[in-house]
Formats: sequence, structure tokens, C-alpha cells
Amino acid sequence: MNAHTPEPEQADGLTRSIAKMRAAGADQVAIDVFSHYYELAKQGATGLISEDSIQPLTDPPKLDDVSVPDDAASEALGRTVIIKLNGGLGTSMGLEAAKTLLPVRDGKNFLDIIVEQVRHARRAHGARLPLLFMDSFRTRDDTLAYLERYTDLAVEGLPLDFLQNREPKLLAADLTPASWPADPDLEWCPPGHGDIYTALLGSGILDELLAKGFRYASVANGDNLGAAPNARLAGWFASTGAPYAAEVCTRTPNDRKGGHLAVRRSDGRLILRDSAQTSDEDQKYFQDETVHPYFHTNNLWFDLQQVRDAMVERKGVLGLPLIRNVKTVDPTDFSSPKVVQLETAMGAAIEAFDGARAIAVGRDRFLPVKTTNELMLLRSDVFALADDGRLLTTSAIPLIDLTSAYYKLVSDFDERVRVVPSLRQATSLVVKGDWVFDEPAQVVGDVLLPDEGETRHYR
Repeated sequence: MNAHTPEPEQADGLTRSIAKMRAAGADQVAIDVFSHYYELAKQGATGLISEDSIQPLTDPPKLDDVSVPDDAASEALGRTVIIKLNGGLGTSMGLEAAKTLLPVRDGKNFLDIIVEQVRHARRAHGARLPLLFMDSFRTRDDTLAYLERYTDLAVEGLPLDFLQNREPKLLAADLTPASWPADPDLEWCPPGHGDIYTALLGSGILDELLAKGFRYASVANGDNLGAAPNARLAGWFASTGAPYAAEVCTRTPNDRKGGHLAVRRSDGRLILRDSAQTSDEDQKYFQDETVHPYFHTNNLWFDLQQVRDAMVERKGVLGLPLIRNVKTVDPTDFSSPKVVQLETAMGAAIEAFDGARAIAVGRDRFLPVKTTNELMLLRSDVFALADDGRLLTTSAIPLIDLTSAYYKLVSDFDERVRVVPSLRQATSLVVKGDWVFDEPAQVVGDVLLPDEGETRHYR
């Protein structure tokens, strides 16, 4: 922890936060990590990464160029654990349960398809391949209840999930823990997905995996069905001996807001820079895909033993950059008190290790669903669900832009998109008004549906 001597009122804020975490059953590793970031926030750390401190990542190795013997690939996959981030409720889309319970296609939700992908990889490679979800306190019960139908999913006594930590929201005015009696759950927040390393160590799962002979982790967002188990990637990562690797994709104009990898000038290390870590004056560089040509997919690989060694050596604190997230204590009530959430990004761990790598993968490894635009695509005939659980493209992927006024929430989307139109011949579909898709139809080329002030039906 930083040796800076805290001011009395802010020391009280930290003391009260720690007491609140202990009362809620937080483990010591989580408390130590929170305390580290509290000190940084108190000192005014912003986590900003200036453009002049980095240079672009320009020529990472490409998965298409990697050759791995089949036996080496299967052996590496056999020592790999698949971890899916599953802490989100999809509140921006109006959901109130784990986002991965949302039906995607063919009557299957994210969880169903992820399980299919893992089961197929187990059969194809004779791999144990445990599947772990990092759940939050808001998603755990629903997720585990749903997974009970898959009686063969657990491996060698390993659990199906571990719990992401939670920490107090801090009042922006004085960094004391927020109180919200109307809904005490809103006094808490997750520490960002950078908490994965803390949660794995503090829960004991990391040691359990190592004891059972697992060495590598393949991690991705639960809503990214492109990140299926991949033996060639596992074999490549194992062959490097690297502690950590990130999957990147070539950026397009549609990826301007996504975090990108860069090389820090001071020490040559790979680092991750997100939009929240970029100043207003540097946004023009951040969003220029010709300056920073690769974005971070949030698919990553790490060596379990090397991560554990680093965590123990650093007393649980990897030293990821702070992300200071300012919100309101009740995210649906903008008049409620402003709070600070102390967060980190798991991809930022790339700068914590000597010898970390990046590898460029195809766009098929990056199929997240962040809005109903992507949901329409995945439910359309642009994709087909293969026997191995992978979503395969059947045509070029068109641009979908559904106005948030009528399609932002899944309930509104489902009400209006009852039959997804054929999009195989579409270049773009931009919907500005209240249009209902309730009969089979086809979109060809560029289609703009204007706002005509009344509900219209697309034929």
C-alpha cells in the first residue's frame, strides 16, 4: 500500500469502508486491493494515459500464421480452464437477470451455447476443460440455477463459478462509503473485471486449479460467443512460455470507442488504454483506427502459476491502473448522490508482466452483444449455429443501427422485431422510427427506415 499519510477525514472513509467490507464477509486480499486503490483515488489519480507516452502496436503475430502440432494443441487445451465473465445484468438493455440468460438464437441463450462449445471441445480433444463463471452477487443464483440442467458440466469436483468481489461505492464529496437505505444493495459495486485475479486468489480457486494440474486460463466476456475454446491458440500460448497474452483484432471505424493496445515508450511494455483513460485532447488519436490499428477483444490468456507467483509477491496487488468511475448511487436516479466506483480492467494486467504478448485473431473471435443491434444480427440469417456451438457467418456482416427510442430495451426490441428479416444481402439497416418486423422480409443493400411519426410495418 502507498506510504502516503492519509488526511484524517479520508482515513476515516477508508476505515469505515474496510469495516463495511469485513462485515459483509470480504476476504483480506479483496480488502488489501481496495485499500490500495482507495489511496490512489485519494491522491487524485485519474489513470489517464497520454498519447505522447505511448506508441502504436503495429505488427503483432497473427493466429492465421501460427502452426501448432495437433498433439501439442490438444495437450495445452487439456491443461486449460475456460473462464467467462458473468457479472453483468444487461441493465442498459433493460434486463434484470444475468445477461447470459438472454435468448440468442434457436431457442438457446448464451449459457446454452457456451456449454455446447465447451462440451464439443472436450470431446474433440479429450480435454477435461473445466468451465468457470465469474459471477457477481447479482447474477450468481440465477446462473447456477440454470446450469443445474447440465449435470455433466462440473469437472473433478471443481465449482462452476466463483464470486466477483464487491466494494463500497464512495461519496464523491469525501470518499466515505455511500448509504442508501431505500435499497442497501445499491451501496455496493463490483471493482471492474480486473477483480478476476483478486477473486481467483482470494477464493482459493486458483490454488485448486493448480493442484489439479491446470496451467492456463482462457478468459472472455460471457456475451462474446466468438471466444469459443481454441486448441491452436492454447498451443501457441503454451509454446511461448509467456505469462499473459491478449487477443486483438484490426480496428474499423465502428471500433473507435473500444480500448486498444499500445507500447509504453518508457519501458517498451504492452499496455491497454480505454476511453476512460484518455484525455479529451487525446481522443482524436484514441479513436483514429489508422493511428492505433488494433483493439483489445477482452479475450485473454494467462499462466495460472505465473499469475499466482506475481500476486503472492505483490501481496495481492498486481498494480493495474485505476479507473475512477463517477456515477450516482442509484443509477436510475440522477438526482441521487454522486459516487466514485474504484475499478480496474482485467486486460490492463498485460502491463504487469515481463514478456506479455498480443496475437491478432479473426473477427470471428469477437461477437459481443452490447446492444440490440448485435442481438438482431446474431438472431438473423447472417449467422448459423454450428454443431460445435460456434456462430458462423453466412455472408458479410451489415451495419445495424436501431434507434434507441424504440429498440434500446430488449422488451421493446422483442415487441417490434417478432420476425428477424433476412440480412444476407444487406449492407446496412438504419431504423430511425417505430417500425415493426412481424412477417418474413428481406433487406437488400442500404435501407433507411425514417421516423414517420407513427408505427409502420416492414414488408
